[in-house]
Amino acid sequence: MLQDIWDSARIHLESGAFFAELGRRVSYRSESSAFGFSLELDAYLNDVLIPELTSMGFSTGLHPQWRSSGNSFLIASRRENADAPTVLCYGHADVVAGMEGQWEDGRDPWSLRDEKGVWYGRGTADNKGQHQVNLDAVRILLDRQDTLGFNLIFLFECGEEIGSPSLGEFVRAHREELQADVLIASDGPRIDAETPTLFLGNRGAYTFRLTADLREDPLHSGNWGGLLRNAATTIAAAVEALVDGHGRVRLRGLQAPPASPATAAALDRLEFRPAVDDPEPDPAWFDPDLSSARRLWDSNVLEVLALGAGDVDDPINAIPGEASAVLQLRYIAGSDAAAFLPAISAGLEERGLGMVTVQEISHFPASRVEVSNPWVTWASTIMEEATGKHTAVLPNIGGSLPNDVFVDVLGVPTLWVPHSYPGCRQHAPNEHFLASIGAEGLRIMCGLFHHLGHPATHPSPWHRAVTEVGSASLAPAQR
Repeated sequence: MLQDIWDSARIHLESGAFFAELGRRVSYRSESSAFGFSLELDAYLNDVLIPELTSMGFSTGLHPQWRSSGNSFLIASRRENADAPTVLCYGHADVVAGMEGQWEDGRDPWSLRDEKGVWYGRGTADNKGQHQVNLDAVRILLDRQDTLGFNLIFLFECGEEIGSPSLGEFVRAHREELQADVLIASDGPRIDAETPTLFLGNRGAYTFRLTADLREDPLHSGNWGGLLRNAATTIAAAVEALVDGHGRVRLRGLQAPPASPATAAALDRLEFRPAVDDPEPDPAWFDPDLSSARRLWDSNVLEVLALGAGDVDDPINAIPGEASAVLQLRYIAGSDAAAFLPAISAGLEERGLGMVTVQEISHFPASRVEVSNPWVTWASTIMEEATGKHTAVLPNIGGSLPNDVFVDVLGVPTLWVPHSYPGCRQHAPNEHFLASIGAEGLRIMCGLFHHLGHPATHPSPWHRAVTEVGSASLAPAQR
């Protein structure tokens, strides 16, 4: 049966049907931005997703501009058996700006273009191509067997590219409707184009500003040099107090917690391999004793995003009175995010830099499920069966996505199966989707969904596992 399903998936992609469907999705200019909600997003939900889901037996509930949040949500449910496991899938309908005129070789971001298996178009990788793989896998199974054998919920939002406004509040308000045993979703990249990847969460992003506002005007460096504190020098010292010139985080309160043995073992099996056009990692940067995998996926890294003082292009002979810097800490789950701001302020004060103010700009939480969770072994085994390749199991990706909503609000284990790769150019001109990954993605998702319909092949439903072993025995990220 499963081989027949895989054959149907292959025919679906090779026939051009998948490409045609993706071309229709790409043609919707469903941009989200801070300047207002796109009418194309409404059209994408109403014209594409709702009819597609309804035709597969899902009941749909649309929540446009939910509570004036700037975000719309779509819940689609197919309930087959109250005793069967319930799976939650997530995707986002919005894309970043098309950046027309910046794409190479006359490519149009809103018209899908095939160049030897590289399919160019805005949203192909992030996220329309990815959620199409999952939707098509469901349809292929239903065409072959008329039933899934489990309950399935799709949640789509329209504001992921602008920080998922009110997603947490929406999920909390619809907790009963969205409750599931496991999340299986697709976003973000594989570790590389060739390696099927399963990741379990995301690093957080804590962005803050350092400001030294010492006086209103700059003053002549000859008349005042040596007498007045230089705001630019002060900010440089503040940055150095937090992260040194080789990228090492100096402040203990910003450093990463130790990895669990299972997480460390999973990371030791991985290697970061840059693509041909990517820069080579600097072996002396950050912590030379750590592997590239540990540096990228299991470390707290503090990056300086911007520095400002005076006019670099036209400097004057004056001591800057004001200077600032914007920094971002990419951090892993288990870090004490609530302590970041107090730790930064205290660390600067201890170094005599109390005149530097610290202001939080934004915060995206970190979260992940433990590698030892039984759903992880179940999924990685099926992925290897489907592809004939080793599956890279990542505790978290280096970037950020709204995983914390599902872990913290719904309390479900989260399995992310990406159908893209690091070189896909998401958020930039020339975004693309690889047909080869699409083919593997269809096999993987058909395999996962098929096995979910056979109770003997998957772990106990999550709520039953909690009842049997007790929540106190679960890792914090799993509660």
